[in-house]
Amino acid sequence: MTTPSLAPPVRIGKAAVGALGMLAAATGVLEAVVSPTLPLLQRELSISRAEGALLSIAMLITGAIFAPIAGNLGDRHGGKWVITRLMTVVVAGGLVSAVAPNLPVMLLGQVLQGAMVGAMPLSFILVRKYLPPGESGVAIGVVSGLFLGGGMLGTLIAGPIAEGLSRHWMFAIPTFAIIVATLFVHRLMPNDPPARTGAKMDWPGLVLLSGILLTLMFVLAMVPDAGGQPLVFGAVVVFLAALVAGWVSVERRSPTPMVDLRMLAKPAIWSSYAITFAVCLGTSSSMFLVPQLFEVPAEAYGFGASATDIGRYLLPGAVAAAISGPLSGVLARRFGASAVVATGIGFLAATLVAMAFIHTEVWHLVIGKVLVALASGICVTAMVVKTATSVDHGETGTATSLVLVIRVIAYAAGAQLGGAFLTAATPAGSNIPAESAFITVFVIAGVVTALSLLAVRTLSKGVKE
Repeated sequence: MTTPSLAPPVRIGKAAVGALGMLAAATGVLEAVVSPTLPLLQRELSISRAEGALLSIAMLITGAIFAPIAGNLGDRHGGKWVITRLMTVVVAGGLVSAVAPNLPVMLLGQVLQGAMVGAMPLSFILVRKYLPPGESGVAIGVVSGLFLGGGMLGTLIAGPIAEGLSRHWMFAIPTFAIIVATLFVHRLMPNDPPARTGAKMDWPGLVLLSGILLTLMFVLAMVPDAGGQPLVFGAVVVFLAALVAGWVSVERRSPTPMVDLRMLAKPAIWSSYAITFAVCLGTSSSMFLVPQLFEVPAEAYGFGASATDIGRYLLPGAVAAAISGPLSGVLARRFGASAVVATGIGFLAATLVAMAFIHTEVWHLVIGKVLVALASGICVTAMVVKTATSVDHGETGTATSLVLVIRVIAYAAGAQLGGAFLTAATPAGSNIPAESAFITVFVIAGVVTALSLLAVRTLSKGVKE
């Protein structure tokens, strides 16, 4: 393993960073279109709420596998080389989703789209190579913020596109944008040399880690029916534990491990991962619950909103998410990352608990989503920047990809948590879950988020703010 020079051979301009940001925004849009249109997709594809929850995390399942592989390959072979090829898979997935006539084909398209999760660590590799530390941190915040902003934009426009044109176009339009953005990245970004040369790929570690993530997602998917088949669920959990033990053993003995376990032991790293999980689980729960709550008929306890209405209600949240990335960087420089993260967690936890008991008017949920988007975006961006700047250049892709893997797992867990409670609380012969299920999930999400405050004090241990 070689140590790269700290001085980059060339500098990239704002146009190159803008191309990466454009790609992040486009992938964020494509990632987000399922969430606000989930009730519509459930109707058109004739699927249950539990199957809808599975559809909402299918992309995340592949993303959890792709992210560490892409980050590791980017460290070894160069970020630009990997990112352009990765986008080919994403485009294929977007087109498959666009023409999908049924649930199995839609799931295939979502699985292929999951490759987009690997684009973020590759972008971070590129900006760290070609920008000085201060500017690279800002660029990482901008790219992260645009990804989150793109996600909220996708939430906003998905409904109008699906209802005004068709559900097929809500996948096709952002897919075309990804094609254009990838061409810009290819044109404007220099070919970057690998940060780790001469190191062989840790194939045993890669296979075991992929197995761990896939099994973990399978466990999450089984949660709604775990009570009906406890022996099968228990066997899968034991198998997951065996995979984890085997992976740890392999990584400890490998001369070129896929993930250096000594890196995971750094307080700034493991605390970032713990905080990211809690914050994203709380955020994901609200992302799943709010569209479902908006769709509940007005004669019950909801608002009978259409997919277009839902997107319009979430517009303020889209604005909040778009500014959360840059705002996170500014606040962290002024007050310190730990203070900013602790404040964000406090606001997020309080908002989730408040939404459990105050959701009788549309504006209650609109304001709640604004605070969730802003607080979550600030916290997650701060965690990505903290992780990227706490490791050597040769570990940037791997370390930041694991942040995104944690985000994926947490989003899947939050969606399944919501799906399980709503499905269990839906009476036979009805498609309206009991309101108490929404209250319970909001409270659980708020408590889990608040518990991450325990890790904030460790966030800056051994690292300068």
